[in-house]
Amino acid sequence: MTDARITVGILTFRRPEGLASTLPRVLEQVVDVPGAEVLVVDNDSVPSARPVVDALRAQGAPVRYVHEPEPGIVAGRNRALDEAPGDVLVFLDDDELPAPGWLRTMLDAHERYGGAGVVGPVLGEIEGELDPWIAAGRFFERKRYPTGTVLPLAGTGNLLLDLPTVRRHGIRFDDAFRVSGGSDTAFTRELTAAGGQLFWCDEAPVFDVVPTERATRRWVVRRAFRSGNSRVRVVVHQATSVPAQLRHRVRGASAGAVRIGGGALRATLGTVARRPDHQARGVRTVARGAGMVAAAFGGVYEEYRR
Repeated sequence: MTDARITVGILTFRRPEGLASTLPRVLEQVVDVPGAEVLVVDNDSVPSARPVVDALRAQGAPVRYVHEPEPGIVAGRNRALDEAPGDVLVFLDDDELPAPGWLRTMLDAHERYGGAGVVGPVLGEIEGELDPWIAAGRFFERKRYPTGTVLPLAGTGNLLLDLPTVRRHGIRFDDAFRVSGGSDTAFTRELTAAGGQLFWCDEAPVFDVVPTERATRRWVVRRAFRSGNSRVRVVVHQATSVPAQLRHRVRGASAGAVRIGGGALRATLGTVARRPDHQARGVRTVARGAGMVAAAFGGVYEEYRR
């Protein structure tokens, strides 16, 4: 992108080892793109990530550091929006490693398609041996699409935003999701509802390094519950009237109940038939449905409460 000012925003919270691994890989690509920089937003209560950044800055790396002590990922994401000075902001997590050529590929896709942004794949990489139950459920394999596919929403794990479009619509990450998660879903859903388009770029993956302590059955079930909970909370929160909120609550409860019933049946049949893939995916479907029902009745899963 000619003459564009580009910021790669990395949010971090008490993961200096992950940041120290991610930053050099990102900087290798940033230095080859004119007008590009890295912005590290440290969301810890104390500036714990500063030494990692200072060490690279001392070597002349184009990386900037800001400390955002207000708790919650919403504050960190909005700080990145406020600090990005130019045309493009690319969000990346502090434990994600970009593939070679990732940044240029994302920028080329944005130049080709335009719109409000570009979404790339996040591919899970597990440290150590994977639990057979999780492997059977394929829980760390995420959906992929043909390049150019228009998406209705996205996460911020590998997301390029066209900042003039975001600013024109005045969209921010909503503090209603400060401790629950789902602010990225709400943000991108609002962006596309305002007419912005998000395009998929399958050739620009990043790799999410998943530590073994997170690749557990308990984590999978809790994440499924949170995902279902956030999904319903977003549509209810963004409804423009009380009757519309009620409709979304009823739909969320109904859809969640269907998932609970269907998931329980699948898990049972999988157990009887000795099909761990069906058993595992049935359990996750039950958890997702339970999260949806909880949200429909006002329940909030506070995954990020400190």
